Amino acid sequence: MPENITLIRSTVLSDAAEYAYAATAPAGARLIFLAGACPLEADGSTAVVGDYAGQARKVMENLRIALAEAGASIEDVISTRVYVASSRQADLVAAWEVIRDAFGDHDVPSTLLGVTVLGYDDQLVELEAVAAVVD
Repeated sequence: MPENITLIRSTVLSDAAEYAYAATAPAGARLIFLAGACPLEADGSTAVVGDYAGQARKVMENLRIALAEAGASIEDVISTRVYVASSRQADLVAAWEVIRDAFGDHDVPSTLLGVTVLGYDDQLVELEAVAAVVD
């Protein structure tokens, strides 16, 4: 794990959560607030229409690109919010499992939300993130 982020796990709260409960960045870290990563192709079309897991994979691909362009990597992410256009818990879990696996051992604090609709036609998943880097 990068030196600039400390993930905080609780010994009191449930260990059922598949992420750290909090994270800190050192004084002087440059914070990067990323817009919601969407499952869009370069031409603006929505990728893998109707597939929660497929869209989550595309979201992670696009997040990695945005992070790199900001001078960061996935290991610099300090928190996420995952939006899934569904009221079915199984759909939220399908997207979450892809995102969780993409982060691997870097299990940043995350919030998973079911929402009514997202901004693009046929969009099912969006991921908002904050990263911290020490230059």
